[in-house]
Amino acid sequence: MSDPATSRRAGIELIAASFVVLALELTLIRWMPGQVRVIAYFPNLVLISAFLGLGIGCLLGGRVPLVAFPLFAGAAASIVAALSGVIFTQRSATEFLWLLYYDLPPNAPVVQGIRLPIIGIFILGAAMFVPLGSFVAERLRIFRESGNSLAGYACDLTGSLLGVIVMSVLFFARTTPRTWFAVVLVVSALLFLRSRIALIVHAAVTIGILILVHATDRADVYSPYYAIKSHAESGHILILTNGSVHQDAMPLRNTDRLEDPEMIHTRAGYHLPYRLLRRPARNVLVLGAGTGNDVAVALDQGVQRIDAVEIDPEILRLGRLHPDKPYTSPRVRPINTDARAFLNYSREKYDLIVFGTLDSMTRLSALSNVRLDNFVYTVECLRAAKRLLTPDGGIVLYFRVATPFIYEHLAAMLVRALDERPNIVRGEYRLFNQIFLAGPAFTHLRDPSAPPLAAARERTALTDVPTDDWPFLYLDGRGISSFYLSIMAALLAISAAAVFMASREMRASLAAGAIDVEMFLFGAAFLLMEAKLVTEMNLVWGATWVTSAVVFGSILLMVLLGTLAMERWSASWRAASLALVLALFAAWAVPVQAIVGRPLVTRLVASLFYCGLPIFFSSICFAILFRERDRPDVAFGWNMLGAVAGGLLEFGSMAVGIKAMTLLALVSYLLAILLRQRTISRAALNMR
Repeated sequence: MSDPATSRRAGIELIAASFVVLALELTLIRWMPGQVRVIAYFPNLVLISAFLGLGIGCLLGGRVPLVAFPLFAGAAASIVAALSGVIFTQRSATEFLWLLYYDLPPNAPVVQGIRLPIIGIFILGAAMFVPLGSFVAERLRIFRESGNSLAGYACDLTGSLLGVIVMSVLFFARTTPRTWFAVVLVVSALLFLRSRIALIVHAAVTIGILILVHATDRADVYSPYYAIKSHAESGHILILTNGSVHQDAMPLRNTDRLEDPEMIHTRAGYHLPYRLLRRPARNVLVLGAGTGNDVAVALDQGVQRIDAVEIDPEILRLGRLHPDKPYTSPRVRPINTDARAFLNYSREKYDLIVFGTLDSMTRLSALSNVRLDNFVYTVECLRAAKRLLTPDGGIVLYFRVATPFIYEHLAAMLVRALDERPNIVRGEYRLFNQIFLAGPAFTHLRDPSAPPLAAARERTALTDVPTDDWPFLYLDGRGISSFYLSIMAALLAISAAAVFMASREMRASLAAGAIDVEMFLFGAAFLLMEAKLVTEMNLVWGATWVTSAVVFGSILLMVLLGTLAMERWSASWRAASLALVLALFAAWAVPVQAIVGRPLVTRLVASLFYCGLPIFFSSICFAILFRERDRPDVAFGWNMLGAVAGGLLEFGSMAVGIKAMTLLALVSYLLAILLRQRTISRAALNMR
């Protein structure tokens, strides 16, 4: 039994350490994509590597000195900064990636393939979290030995929640990576107060990291989604996000004097849909309004009212730099929200709905293989847009089609959603090369000699059309390609090797064939459900940080409630496992769309139960299993490996869709439940 002073100090240190873990995860997820371009498409690797590092640290117990944390962090920051000057390219057509390097010099080194940075970042991320995992495990052990494990879990959860809250506030406050790293490193200094030498080392490394982060920062401002830099060039403003050209704010009014033939042609492309309308548009909705190109064109065409929807507050703010100053017009209403969320809740009617050049070039969260804009390019989203059209309204979709399959996806979506063949204008217009026109406003443009609509419907039946369940516009088709399979295999192999090297008990368990399949399956199912919930909840709350807060808050709350329940009541395994299966089946059977459009409080409560109920019963079942283990460290090791596998299995949604991930988690839990039931039956037979 430890004395109260020891427990109090351990609690403060545990809160601080858990805060650092969550804050560092979020910092790396925000910072790394701005340095190494390809990580913007694979940020879930940072999360999985952090989980792996924490788990290895827990397996090693107190054998890893905490002073290794600043040393590993400094080394990782240096390597990432070095990689930021390298051009990594991807020739595979598996998934279209906008790997543009506008901010690097022409003589920058070029490396073919993107596996190296992906695997390298994964290893670096895991190494940073190993000392923190060891520190957290030691503090939890102090609480366990004092007979107050629940207090330890409460401190851990409190620190985690504080980390999420503080970093979310910092992100929305337009702070820079220097501030993020400073907060993480200053709080982590509290962990070194017992050793003057370690504190000096930590302070020295902190100064070095902050200098390095400042020196390599090429952005003007950080939004909740991007590292953004604006660049004036020949009368227009280039907007760079994570070093790639994202938008080009151009003078697009017909009265603007232009000399560049390319810009004149681009301006004509922007105005073309308005010239082709059956009648002039009075009310226009622009989705992905950005810095205001589409808004400026609508104003120049005499539109009376324009709703300009843009998810990124900083890009919307940069609209003030647009040469035509579209956002200063009283006819324009800027709306800072997710395009899909606006379509879900709006009751307005529009003569024209414009889908701007929306490709986000990044993921919507650290737990998802879905991009920020993928839920905009789905059949359901286009149907939601159709609902907001006036009887003679139309839809315009500008897009730079880079591969034939993206064209097929877009055309098939419009056919499926609007039940008509879209009119398509092709041409090189600088920012887009195809314009899709659909709806009653453009029916007069139909070619009488074109194949009948029935033929187009048959063609869509043979095409993998993006939907809310399979929102992968940039994939050639359903399936996990050899590229993704190789990445999954490499990361899983690295994780397994690291775990077995760290734990002699795990090596002995493997050698004896005593693989704890039940704990492995529980770990895989848990992280798989977490990833799936983050993706699905974006339909309810929009692709914003609110989604992550709702999901993570629900999960942390339910884990805590499950722990409290196990402390106060002796839960039956049969009842808990049955409730878990029923909760998962309900999560699969009830469409998430049932929550969409509800009042705020109703949505919040429904989201809490939708996300939290399976996690609540899963935590109870896990606690029962974990309590029965003779070797908790070995059980934890197998559970952690399962979680890494579950995080990687999220790639499976590319083949079977998002909803099926719930069934995959259900199968994992069912297998674990059946295995335990078999163990119970064998034990009962041996006792007879």
